[in-house]
Amino acid sequence: MTTPQARVHEAWSTVLRDGTGPVQDDFLGLVQRTKDSRHYCAELVWGNLQTADYARAVLQRVVDFHGVPNDIEAGVAARTARAALIGRDGRSYHTLLGEQALRARFGGVEVMRGQLAHLLAATERTGLLLGIIPSRAELAGLPGHSFGIFDGRLVHVETIASGLDITDEADLAVYEKAFALLQRSAVYGDAARDLIREELAALR
Repeated sequence: MTTPQARVHEAWSTVLRDGTGPVQDDFLGLVQRTKDSRHYCAELVWGNLQTADYARAVLQRVVDFHGVPNDIEAGVAARTARAALIGRDGRSYHTLLGEQALRARFGGVEVMRGQLAHLLAATERTGLLLGIIPSRAELAGLPGHSFGIFDGRLVHVETIASGLDITDEADLAVYEKAFALLQRSAVYGDAARDLIREELAALR
């Protein structure tokens, strides 16, 4: 039997009708079920690595933009709970951040200082491989939008208007190729930590 293929769009106006908490709870469930995660975030720190203050600032913008119920603390609790799964039960996480994700400010200088310090410490965590694509890197592929690949079976994409879950095999292959090309342009280890330290030093 052929596995059903899908490209499922869910408008944020519908998904967020009860606030950010239920959405973040659902996403936490996906993360809990996943053993191998790969993520590319061009301009935002990946959700599993967000501090509570940073997540709060991001979700406040979601609430304000979409005009949904303000249950931000429930959303923050579910989002930050993902971090506890890193390094547990054989899970692996490979995350690529654009250098702009280190620079785009959410919540002010002190929030960003805490977020960058948290990110710096996370580079030493078991089960996490963190790469950063320098802003002046020669790109092996097109940067495109942010996305996550879950166990090679599902790609999740978030647009301004909606979330998109993709299981179509041909589309999955495109995202696999995109991630592999973006990975070539990333730096890891000490080089990645140096970029984070530079942004910490530049905060005013």
